[in-house]
Amino acid sequence: MTDEEIVVSFALTRLDDANSDLDLEDVAALVVRRLTPDQILDLATRNLAARNELRGALFESAVEHVLRIVLTARGPAE
Repeated sequence: MTDEEIVVSFALTRLDDANSDLDLEDVAALVVRRLTPDQILDLATRNLAARNELRGALFESAVEHVLRIVLTARGPAE
C-alpha cells in the first residue's frame, strides 16, 4: 500500500458519517482493520524501520504508520 493509498483510504474512512466524530487514531485503526494480514505486516515493518526498532506490536505499529503518513501529508500544524 503506497502512502497515497493510505491517505485516500484514511480520508474516505473519515468522510463516512459513522466515523466523522472519531479521533485520528481511531480512524487509522479502522483503516488498518480493513487490510489483509500481509498489508498490516508491511505497514508495521515500515513503521518500525522508520523508528529504527526491531520489534513492536503488529497492529499498533501499523496504526502508527497510518497516522504518521496522514499527519505528514497534512503538513505542519498552524
